[in-house]
Amino acid sequence: MPKKRLTIAFLAVILTAAALSRAADKLSVTLDEFFDSVAFHAVQIAPDGHAVVIETRRADWENNRFRKDLWLYRDGQGGTGGSAAGTRGGSPWDRFAPADAAGRLVPLTQSGYDHDPQWSPDGRWLAFLSDRPPAHPPEGPGVEDKSKKETAQLWVIPAEGGEAAALTQGDDVHAFAWSADSRRLFYATQVPESKDEEEETRHEWNDVVRFRESERGDLNSRMELEPALDRRALTAAVADDSGVIAPVAASADRVKQMAVSPDGKRLAFVTDARSQRQESLETYGVEVIDLPHAPQDGVRRVVHRQAVVDSLRWAADSKHVFFHFENGWVEGPYQDAQSRVYWADARVADAGAATGAGRAGSLVHWGAGFDGAVTDYAALPAGGLLFLGRLGTEVQLYGQTGPAGAFARRAGQPGTYEALSTATRSPRVAFVRSALGSPPEAYVADGPDSIDRARPITAFNRLLTERALPQGKTFRWTADDGVPVEGMLIYPPGRFGEKRLKMLTLIHGGPADADGNAFEADWYQWSVMAATRGWLVFEPNYRGSTGYGDRFTLGIIPHIVSRPGKDILEGVDELVKQGLADPDHLAVGGYSYGGYMTNWLITQTTRFKAAVSGAGAVEHVANWGNDDTTVDDAYFLGGLPWEAEASYNAEAAIWQFAKVRTPTHVVAGADDIRVYVGEDYLLERALYTRGIPTSLLIFPGEGHELDKNPWHGKIKVREELKWIEKYAGAGD
Repeated sequence: MPKKRLTIAFLAVILTAAALSRAADKLSVTLDEFFDSVAFHAVQIAPDGHAVVIETRRADWENNRFRKDLWLYRDGQGGTGGSAAGTRGGSPWDRFAPADAAGRLVPLTQSGYDHDPQWSPDGRWLAFLSDRPPAHPPEGPGVEDKSKKETAQLWVIPAEGGEAAALTQGDDVHAFAWSADSRRLFYATQVPESKDEEEETRHEWNDVVRFRESERGDLNSRMELEPALDRRALTAAVADDSGVIAPVAASADRVKQMAVSPDGKRLAFVTDARSQRQESLETYGVEVIDLPHAPQDGVRRVVHRQAVVDSLRWAADSKHVFFHFENGWVEGPYQDAQSRVYWADARVADAGAATGAGRAGSLVHWGAGFDGAVTDYAALPAGGLLFLGRLGTEVQLYGQTGPAGAFARRAGQPGTYEALSTATRSPRVAFVRSALGSPPEAYVADGPDSIDRARPITAFNRLLTERALPQGKTFRWTADDGVPVEGMLIYPPGRFGEKRLKMLTLIHGGPADADGNAFEADWYQWSVMAATRGWLVFEPNYRGSTGYGDRFTLGIIPHIVSRPGKDILEGVDELVKQGLADPDHLAVGGYSYGGYMTNWLITQTTRFKAAVSGAGAVEHVANWGNDDTTVDDAYFLGGLPWEAEASYNAEAAIWQFAKVRTPTHVVAGADDIRVYVGEDYLLERALYTRGIPTSLLIFPGEGHELDKNPWHGKIKVREELKWIEKYAGAGD
């Protein structure tokens, strides 16, 4: 037995040395390559399972924007095979598909403005939203030309190939859904102003913004597809005499998602605040209309609880609607526990009030025995659900045949699964998967039981696989109160397991999120670039993170930064104690809530030689007043500012800035209201006044997400890398 252990150990050394040798033979990822990576925003499998439409997002450097493109993969076996299916060879797009792919990947659209695709139930059409300027702007006296504005309009294109056609023109289309027979589309736009209201706005108010008075709800309309294609570019605002467009129902709120039941008898939609600010929970829920609908028919609110609802799906029985929520709680008063999936009976109004009664009532919790967070889900054609569940540092697939059935993990590859989609007439499943060392790509599996044998259907990020990539592992420690905590350690390429490395603690936002076994390449998550530059990257899943049970997620209230701050610092201490991190070369950083934490940590310790903070608050009163998610702000701090003054002050970094010594780099979007940009000016002013090295970058036109101009994110990471190397790098 001792000899066998020695042999195994010797073999492990050989294999590790071989892996390090291979890494040394590869080139490092450059900053340009990192930001040329392709992100996947949607994957939708066709009803028959033989085609997949994929929405990608990538940088368009020349035009200072991000492209949103739709691609179509066809395996050539189904009714959507069309002229583009068949054998590979000679296509300029082959470089984006794996060499052994059984089908063909082709661009479906090439405008660079297209997103949110949906298959028609018969598989003949694809509808999508596009921000491209309309070909025929509206004309006439008093008609506003919105062709130069980025408004999302409804388009369709034949699945067999051909030209895309615009169906609407005017105000943004907020949501849409196909009818069950594929003959019509339902869609939502803002309730139009009357001619008198337009005249008043133009002559009385000019360019003045009336903050609340100008807000309006939505109008749900129905469009007949074939007549609309004959007419093209119809005005989406009101019903017209031709019968092509008809109103279905008005909503006092904004409609953010729609779905028609499989039997075609009901239309469900999710409501959002018309301002898109989370100031009250009264506006959120799920409403259902019976079809065919007459204007006098009522609208049932089948979900009205203390939660911000999203991700609506119909059950196969057409009687229940599934919904997912990330913020709130449907079984009682508001709380931000881990995300879950429920279903509601679409035939009856919700007996529970928005304030909740401590029980679900008519709602049924799916996956009730799962201790992690449900990040996405999809309905199966025979009933039941597939889930994407975060547990620890992995996001894997799980299945459940019914609400009382076993919640079982499906065999899959290690890593993180995203963008889950199921076919309605086939067992096939599509998704995106990534892992450390394996950049994201789209995959298709023949069924829920063959997830581990899924085949890739794209190779958009192939170049990154030819570079020397970091390796990582889960790292665990114990907090001062005995609670186990973990996170990810990401090593520089070819240096896995080395000790006494310069270390960057990169803190995720949320806080209801987690870092794990995933490959991410953007301005928000840049561990790969930091590791490539020789940094050991520590990604702590502090208390407040998901994937570790509700008690762990809720364990930061009302100590919104001080409790997770202790978790993070204790993790850093343990890494130093074990000799993995060099205590003389420590840096810290994060964005959004990660910025909150960074700003707090530099008031608690001087061990970090450099900090990089993005969109992070240093106090909570002004941030509450400017934030568009005030409900959870007040929840995390134990009440409104005048109800919880002690918490608002105790958890504010600004009152402890006399202790700060850390050179700190700051970035923010000029139009950010999720974390008020004034917080970043306040942070910079405090650092500057104290004589601490600081730099503030403001990105014009950007909100909280740096999604307008790709140069902004690239410059952000470039300068943050320079900053941490200058003040905390091993060469100093």
